[in-house]
Amino acid sequence: MSYRTLAPGQRSQVWVGGPELAEPELLLDTDELLIEAPNWCLDGSALVLNGNGVLWRLDVASGSELVRIDHEGLPPINNDHVLDPDGRHIYLSANDGHIYRAALTGGPVDRVTADEGVWHFLHGVSPDGRRLAYVRLADFAAPGRLAIMAPGGPTTLVDTGDGHIDGPEWSPDAAWIHLNTEAFTDAPGHAQLARVADDGLGTDGAGTADAEVERLVTSDTVDWFPHLSPDGGLASYITFPPGTLGHPADLDVEVRVVATSDWSTPLQAYPLFGGQGTINVNSWAPDSSRFAFVAYPIG
Repeated sequence: MSYRTLAPGQRSQVWVGGPELAEPELLLDTDELLIEAPNWCLDGSALVLNGNGVLWRLDVASGSELVRIDHEGLPPINNDHVLDPDGRHIYLSANDGHIYRAALTGGPVDRVTADEGVWHFLHGVSPDGRRLAYVRLADFAAPGRLAIMAPGGPTTLVDTGDGHIDGPEWSPDAAWIHLNTEAFTDAPGHAQLARVADDGLGTDGAGTADAEVERLVTSDTVDWFPHLSPDGGLASYITFPPGTLGHPADLDVEVRVVATSDWSTPLQAYPLFGGQGTINVNSWAPDSSRFAFVAYPIG
């Protein structure tokens, strides 16, 4: 797995949206680097994004310059990276299939996954920092499964029904794990937003667990990556056109903002050209007023 690059005439644009922003605000526009998947730092000062297989920092106040964060011993990374609740570290999924923990300032890294021959695509860190939620793939032709583990510890595979799941992420109160799943329909690739109750999943070291999946919204679109705001009152997610398989790049998509009390009624909707890399991970500001996403216009 290699990192993505811009097509001829294509740009990376980092935008900021929110429940009160009918028009999103442009933070960065560059034709020099394909960047993906912003995380908003817990002190509110910066975004961290991946591009060319490494991590970059973007100051929110100026939005003028990407600064590379150098890590020692880290293989090329992909767009699945999540902040540690301590505010000083980040967990990173790398293209060797493993998850690493690193300081946001750079330096050496620690690998936290042990099992070989499988892919670990990280999406969630529990609010107390003690567990990771990731998508486990042994074969890209097979559906991804929800997996929970303590960093460096054993893995619990959670049965969420048939079909691929992705984007597992805890709610701020740790009561739920939100995700998208294809379990509700026989239509190929028709992902929908859902959640499962977290009753201590993965804390007892059990190898498997069952979970009842609750559908959050029924739609004709293909819906991915639900991200809750830090106060739990809002969520963002991305919709792909009906019939889309997976979450590919370079499509006309829409990023939506909803209240978690009513997932079916968007508060804001931002159409853009993008998809893969646009909003793969949680990008909400710590005050829950704004979130970041990436568009990839051509021409």
